[in-house]
Amino acid sequence: MPPASPWLPLPFEWSPSADVLRETLDGGQAFRWHAQTGGTWCGHWGKHVVAISADSAARLQWRSLDPSAPTRSADVATYFATDRDWPRLADTLPWRSDAHLARCLAAFPGLRLLRQPFGETLLGFLCSATKQIPQIKQMLGLLATHHGDPTGDGAAALPTWSQLAEIDEAVLRTCQLGFRARYIKATALFLAAHPGWLEATEHAPYPEAKARLCSLPGVGEKVADCVLLFGAGQLEAFPVDTWIIKAMTRHYGLDGWTPAQVAHFGRQHFGPAAGFAQQFLFAWERAHGPR
Repeated sequence: MPPASPWLPLPFEWSPSADVLRETLDGGQAFRWHAQTGGTWCGHWGKHVVAISADSAARLQWRSLDPSAPTRSADVATYFATDRDWPRLADTLPWRSDAHLARCLAAFPGLRLLRQPFGETLLGFLCSATKQIPQIKQMLGLLATHHGDPTGDGAAALPTWSQLAEIDEAVLRTCQLGFRARYIKATALFLAAHPGWLEATEHAPYPEAKARLCSLPGVGEKVADCVLLFGAGQLEAFPVDTWIIKAMTRHYGLDGWTPAQVAHFGRQHFGPAAGFAQQFLFAWERAHGPR
């Protein structure tokens, strides 16, 4: 096998701490990054296989790990959503009047949202129901190993939705999907029968895109908001899971509110970049909130 590409500086300005890098890559946005020795991270998205590490001066660098289909700097820039000014967006959040949000922003300076392939994001969050991050990563790893196309680093990409449509539900269950296999199979068959549906949904306005996603088997409001936030860059999306319920109950007095009510409050209180604020709240709650 030819050697991996040489290390290159990131094609954008970003100097996160090791903790913020971990939270960005492995904190619940994406499920295909794995920590290696020496502080290096290896990640897959689409056909891309990339390593990220810090050099001797603690500056982040990256390299492509698939010699047969090398990733370009432009691909890395797209994945890390460099079309957005994340520091400016953080400053637009209401941290000046919200002490808890200010504390969350200070705890994770430089945190950013990824822009992942939309179809892969849907698959990842269909696997997420009642599961924690390590379990979701395991399910997706098994799907890639058994049903995805090989990549040049010896691993495999996730199967496409058209590939999933050809796999029996019973076979999908062998990837530890459980009841999620039914939803994934049904979604795959729907997408096979509706070419272009995913692309249209990705680029639709937030309310329409969310309604479309919620019409899919196994997709509720939380999964739809995760897919739109992390796969379509819809910052209006405000996913509400158990961590956010805890945070909003403890710090915003929303005891007894339904997830839909909490999401509405989040969009109203945090503004157009509510989903970005959500990620800071989520990170802080997992790291510092009472268990």
